Amino acid sequence: MDHGINDYQGYSDEELIDRLRAGETEITDYLCDKYKDLVRKGARSMFILGGDTEDLIQEGMIGLFKAVRDYDSGRDASFFTFAELCINRQIYTAVQASRRKKHVPLNEAISLYSQVDGAGDGEGRFLLEELADDSRQDPESLLLDKERVKELEQTIEESLSPFEKQVLDLYLAQMTTSQIARILGKNEKSTDNALQRLKGKLKKILK
Repeated sequence: MDHGINDYQGYSDEELIDRLRAGETEITDYLCDKYKDLVRKGARSMFILGGDTEDLIQEGMIGLFKAVRDYDSGRDASFFTFAELCINRQIYTAVQASRRKKHVPLNEAISLYSQVDGAGDGEGRFLLEELADDSRQDPESLLLDKERVKELEQTIEESLSPFEKQVLDLYLAQMTTSQIARILGKNEKSTDNALQRLKGKLKKILK
């Protein structure tokens, strides 16, 4: 029996997953279509880290498919939360794999002039401003020449631990501490500690 979109709209995701497990395979296509905008959002967030948008969307769709396949209502949170985690984790893993293949270090993947807190909307602050936030600094003092920026980014690359680099990556991608922890499979406290450590290191570097 064929089902249309209207046949599924009155049901929760969790109910639909149960029906999928019972044999209604069309539900997979319905859920993938329903959450395609969530995939696009994840791809846009992590575009700053590297990669082609279409490739990231494709990876995100793989993550969404895995969420539909693996979701367990007795173990996981809501399907939406689980799907968001699977999508972002799949995209971030793909970005990391692409970097390893290209041998791209951190200092070529991010910039001190990357925008945070509203990136892309014209209202965000530069990473340099965010991490060196100090009332004694005027805007002109943040306009470093390219050679100085390159030196700073190389120092950052050498100063941060692998975990701290991952946390910084996802922080730049506008992820919250909670989201970063879930994507990296760490607890929220250790993730927040790493974020505070790396901010402290970067403030020292930028003095």
